[in-house]
Amino acid sequence: MIWTAFLLGFLGSFHCVGMCGPIALAVGGANKQRFLGNKVIYHIGRSLTYALLGLIVGSLGFSLALAGIQQGISIAMGVLILIMALSFKKSEKVSTIPVFSAFFCWIKRMLGQSLKSGRPSSYFLTGILNGLLPCGMVYMALVAAIGLQSPWLGAQYMFFFGIGTVPVLLMLMISGSILQFQKKLKLQSLIPYLGIVIGVLFIFRGLGLGIHGFSPELQVFNYGSQRVEITICR
Repeated sequence: MIWTAFLLGFLGSFHCVGMCGPIALAVGGANKQRFLGNKVIYHIGRSLTYALLGLIVGSLGFSLALAGIQQGISIAMGVLILIMALSFKKSEKVSTIPVFSAFFCWIKRMLGQSLKSGRPSSYFLTGILNGLLPCGMVYMALVAAIGLQSPWLGAQYMFFFGIGTVPVLLMLMISGSILQFQKKLKLQSLIPYLGIVIGVLFIFRGLGLGIHGFSPELQVFNYGSQRVEITICR
């Protein structure tokens, strides 16, 4: 499933050019010797934020799995991914909800202050903060991380999602022009198809058909009065 994280991040980066492009172009500073290094530091910070979010939601998925609804979680997350794949841009409207808008406004203020600092550490902080901005692609990846039902797999999935966004955004940061990338935004049309593939994989995985790597067998363990289904990977 990790390959889907990288591919989702790569395709999603074309969508991110519009939102994160100005921030990406602002990272680097006047020092040419540290120019590329600062951009790498920025991307590491952003990917680590994604990994932390993956760790959190993966823990949630693990807790739900211990309740004995492992199959249901995988199937439900698969269906949700299918829905989000067809409307991932609409999910970004969460930033307009009053409960969240104040938080996102604070993030944007902190981003502005961090970019003005110009210190290498500030670019790392910029990446960390940027990872918290509303993004439909991130939400889709987080749903997949919940479906993995493991803190470490969730963190790994989200980290590779962040790494997948690096090539396009790094080329944008080096070229210094958003216009040439806007011509390539047609690749965004592949996002729903990839989302459908990921959603189907999670649904198939939840069926527990005993197919190694795709639909692993589920074995039920009795803990007193509780029955817990655990994926058996051979």
